Amino acid sequence: MSLLKRIERSQEVPDGQASSKLQELRVKRTSPATGSRDAFTDLKNRVQQKLIAELDPSIDINQTSEVRATIQEMFETMLVEEQIVLSRNEKRLLYEQIVAEILGFGPLEPFLSQDGLTEIMVNGPKNIYVERLGKINRVNSSFEDDEHLMRIIDRIVAPLGRRIDESSPMVDARLPDGSRVNAVIPPIALNGPTLTIRLFSKIPLTIDNLVEYGSITREAVEFLKACVVARLNVVVSGGTGSGKTTLLNVLSGFIPDDERIVTIENAAELQLRQEHVVTLESRPPNVENRGAVTIRDLVVNSLRMRPDRIVVGEVRAGEALDMLQAMNTGHDGSLTTAHANSTRDLLARLETMVLMAGMELPHRAIREQISSAIDLIVHTDRLRDGTRKVISISEVQGMEGDVITMSEIFRFEQTSIENGKVIGRLRPTGLRPKFMHRVQAAGIMLPPSIFGIGVRK
Repeated sequence: MSLLKRIERSQEVPDGQASSKLQELRVKRTSPATGSRDAFTDLKNRVQQKLIAELDPSIDINQTSEVRATIQEMFETMLVEEQIVLSRNEKRLLYEQIVAEILGFGPLEPFLSQDGLTEIMVNGPKNIYVERLGKINRVNSSFEDDEHLMRIIDRIVAPLGRRIDESSPMVDARLPDGSRVNAVIPPIALNGPTLTIRLFSKIPLTIDNLVEYGSITREAVEFLKACVVARLNVVVSGGTGSGKTTLLNVLSGFIPDDERIVTIENAAELQLRQEHVVTLESRPPNVENRGAVTIRDLVVNSLRMRPDRIVVGEVRAGEALDMLQAMNTGHDGSLTTAHANSTRDLLARLETMVLMAGMELPHRAIREQISSAIDLIVHTDRLRDGTRKVISISEVQGMEGDVITMSEIFRFEQTSIENGKVIGRLRPTGLRPKFMHRVQAAGIMLPPSIFGIGVRK
């Protein structure tokens, strides 16, 4: 009788997750030495270890198709030699899971290739959650134990020259496709190794996609495009998972192809399509706590690289001061993101981040720097139905006394909630930005209707 004929199947998983079914196929056996064990996991581990031992160490694992063919040939031979009886479907599932362990990221591999997923959250070896369309659900897949999960985390961070251990239990990294990865391990993660992966679309989202999804309107897109081309300094603000990086990536696409762009990030995520792009990535300290290269270091260095545009993935601390200085010293058209609850909160956060640089500057001097450097703030938010939208576009006008003045150009107006879905639209407020003379100087003429001027409501 086939081994998996005796396995009780749990609930069905969505299409595309066939290989993860092996995590759901459970059969228990008890022996004095091992106690209650998963027989299928035992089989997988035994076959996998033997395959690894017999694989040529000099084989180039980057040649995926060739390695898969080699593994499949060895796999078939091993099943015959071991007299393991499996059906065709069972054999395929076992083979795919072993390949995922050797070449990929184990139980995570099926989810990494799925369309529509935006986040994978691993809370210890036995709890895996995914986010789809803004909703979080637990999946029927798991790691064997903490050690298994740690192997996958090491496989992610090692190629980037980063480390994670008890002395450095947190790490930011990225997958080969640019997806953002954060890992936290014991002793600070009490539930076991914790892994969070922010997935990127296989095909980068375009501005047309954002309009189609209702994240932004055509009028706002035309306005933002004009601002980027006219070299206005733009900051994208919002909460975690509100779509800041996606919007920044789209806005950077409006930068003309003949300009030199320097991007600066903690983990390289931006997917710029221009040719003349220099990508810089920060680096954490080594084992001896030396060699760290911070975002602030990279911002300062980028000023010596003759950039036409500086794009900073996110400002979190003292680098905000250097970013403002760059914007104020001839590097117009810079783009960046920052966490904030609103456009007004962003100004307060920037002030705090400048103080984190260790410079004893008067508050008024900091605010003057901010009001002089930043031209436009685009605020994004994740609404209660899980959708991500641009909810405010505001111009930074200047100072009145000790207060930075702003003017909201576009505002999201919610009209209703239908079947749990937020209904509304990003509408112009009827105000015309004071910086329009700079847009016109760039040869761009925007019709008054974009700002709701002369339009009947």
